[in-house]
Amino acid sequence: MGVRRPRGLEAADFTWGDEARPDGRIMANTWDGPDFPWRSTRESGWTRTSPVRSFPANGYGLFDMAGNVWEWTDDWWTSQHPDDAGHACCAPTDPRGGDLESSLDPAQPQFRVGRKVIKGGSHLCADSYCLRYRPAARRPQMVDTGMSHVGFRCVHRKMRE
Repeated sequence: MGVRRPRGLEAADFTWGDEARPDGRIMANTWDGPDFPWRSTRESGWTRTSPVRSFPANGYGLFDMAGNVWEWTDDWWTSQHPDDAGHACCAPTDPRGGDLESSLDPAQPQFRVGRKVIKGGSHLCADSYCLRYRPAARRPQMVDTGMSHVGFRCVHRKMRE
């Protein structure tokens, strides 16, 4: 069992803390069930995307920081974190990715399409398959490709009167 951090998300395994399911509770819209991708238990109540606030907020009061849909970042993909990152989670600058040219996929030279970093995992991420909804996880996505489980984060700020 992991260490609980009251607000503490720094270096935590997940956006809500160190336990995948604290007290047995599902904390994000990720794949339900051991048989990915063909049989879901539907334990979370969702088989695709879920509405905002369907799962508990993390220690900072932020909702949906993992799962549901992969989130685009402004970082160009690079297979390595920059040398000056110090720790993989804490690069000193943002965006911290490489550049367009270095983001191209060397395994597919016929496709000269840049790749951006996506983070947060989606409703298709399964414990038994990828665990990509952890803060440390990231993957490349070609910028011209759309999918039903890739999107972006919207923030609503209440105006002060």
